[in-house]
Amino acid sequence: MRTTLARHAALLVTALAGLSSLAGCTADSYPTDAARDVRPHAAHGAGAVASSAELRSQLARARAATARYHRVEAAVADGYVDSGECVELPGVGGMGVHFVNVALMGDADYDPARPEVLVYAPEANGDLRLVAAEYLIFRAPWEAAHAETTPAFAGVPFDESFGDAAHGLPDHYELHAWVWAHNPLGMFAPFNPRVSCR
Repeated sequence: MRTTLARHAALLVTALAGLSSLAGCTADSYPTDAARDVRPHAAHGAGAVASSAELRSQLARARAATARYHRVEAAVADGYVDSGECVELPGVGGMGVHFVNVALMGDADYDPARPEVLVYAPEANGDLRLVAAEYLIFRAPWEAAHAETTPAFAGVPFDESFGDAAHGLPDHYELHAWVWAHNPLGMFAPFNPRVSCR
């Protein structure tokens, strides 16, 4: 089941409704257009992923920590909530189905071993295959704790989802890491042309 990004955003708001930082934010606050302004940093390009020891180490931590979530049941048992929809952007690629862990959100940092969101690609037989971890940090707590800096995954900057690009959430930084599936657009690109909701 395919959805527009606006609908996906509404599902995320529902999943995040328990966060006090989202008080007053409703699904109606999402933009009505389907296409999110996708402007990933240049560092996300296919040839731009550094081979530094720190980057390899953080990606290894992400893989090791999420390996148990190849079984969707394990993710649910650990507090990840199914958004219930699959996200893709025609002509660009898919993200997949997002499982959100509200308990991991709202702080001022990220931990490679504790992604706030897990991303699954639907398979032809109806199963879900783990493909990526997504890290999400709200702008306000980040800037309160880290003045004049932006979050980065071993030097790879997070995407800035501010204003209309925040898809109805408070301004935030986000980064996909395709640790379980090859992405021709790059390890940290938001969409993957090899993921489809069809």
